[in-house]
Amino acid sequence: MLSFKNTSWMAIVLLLQGCSIKEPPLKIYTLSIGAPIKAHGSSLKEKTVKVIYPQSIKEKIGQEMNFSYSDSEQGSYQNARWSNNIGQLLQGAFIETLQQSGLFGAVLSFASTVREDFRLESTIFAFSHRVRGDVSEAVVSIHFSLIDADSGKLVKSRRFGYAVPTVTTDAKGYTDATNKALNQLGVDLVSWLER
Repeated sequence: MLSFKNTSWMAIVLLLQGCSIKEPPLKIYTLSIGAPIKAHGSSLKEKTVKVIYPQSIKEKIGQEMNFSYSDSEQGSYQNARWSNNIGQLLQGAFIETLQQSGLFGAVLSFASTVREDFRLESTIFAFSHRVRGDVSEAVVSIHFSLIDADSGKLVKSRRFGYAVPTVTTDAKGYTDATNKALNQLGVDLVSWLER
């Protein structure tokens, strides 16, 4: 037979099971490019370019927002995500940047069936929030290759890398710094393709 004390404890435990600890809401962040970057004048104006979906060597391409506190450890923010797969967000940012620049006659998604003059391939080497002691930065490193679609030959290739300090060490600070890095990447990408 259960005593009154044991019955009371069981009732309290059952009541507490109904209570739950509320988790912080999931925050969704996205990439945004800055003001349009205009090309100065280009021989590519009559050409088309297809922006191929980015590949990744080291970074996992997903919606997770990655951070690291050392070269050998990496994690993801639990209550923050990118608004879409980072590969799709980056591809969209590259397409938007090139369209707004007026560098090419047409800028196409990799899914387009239109025949292109050039393909722009990209490989992500780093895309994360790096914290080392008091230093907090958004790190972006992407390699681009411009390929002649007719011959399949490499026209040019270059790796762009940025480490932009964050104002805060949270996901919002990381996103703001990442957008600054992408704005600079857009300027540098258009300038490089234009040459």
